[in-house]
Amino acid sequence: MPRLYCIVDRETLDARAMSVGVFARELRDAGARLLQYRDKVSGPQEVLRVAAEISAVFAGMEATLIMNDRADLAVLAGWGGVHVGQGDLLPGDAKRVLGAGDRAAAEKIRGSLHSAVVKSATDPVEMTDFGGAKVLVGVSTHTEEQVRVADASVADYVAVGPVFGTSTKLDAEPVVGLEGVRRARALTEKPLVAIGGITLQNVRSVVDAGADSVAVIGGLFVEGRTVGEVVRDFLEILR
Repeated sequence: MPRLYCIVDRETLDARAMSVGVFARELRDAGARLLQYRDKVSGPQEVLRVAAEISAVFAGMEATLIMNDRADLAVLAGWGGVHVGQGDLLPGDAKRVLGAGDRAAAEKIRGSLHSAVVKSATDPVEMTDFGGAKVLVGVSTHTEEQVRVADASVADYVAVGPVFGTSTKLDAEPVVGLEGVRRARALTEKPLVAIGGITLQNVRSVVDAGADSVAVIGGLFVEGRTVGEVVRDFLEILR
């Protein structure tokens, strides 16, 4: 997996009066190629509208777009996968939803979304092949037992956290710390994504603890700097 996993969190962006489109372009131009859209407040139509906007931003690029929670919306958006939490679909069920997606129906809905929402897009956005192993399912874990269960599942990657204290999730689980990352690393050979409170100052320690990739939300915002500049710094540290 790419070392940097950018989370496009709708509530965080709204609080900063920043549009998803502007944010996505900053990520793209800085070199980010793995991102997840997380929207805990909007309805399905709005989620799909924004997903279409993000798709247009990354059109023609080898980027992996992951939908938070909703495998059905990932199918309709034509995205490459879904990330589920402990209270969401099981990884196997999520993968079945992605694999069983009605391509024709999804393409029809998606086409209408693009024509209505992102008329300025100049590059075609190809529909993801949901017929087999190309789909990607990740699962959040917060305890050793959850890591073991995720390791035994069909999940493609395991996310562990929060590593540090975070302000972007009000119902965050207890902090696991770097030791939690080390324990998770010992329990799974699947790609390990660390999340929660990761910044430019501590990201190196997280990778040294065993994370293959780091998911960053609030850490992308540094006073006096653009998001693009911060992303480039992360990528440089993670080289």
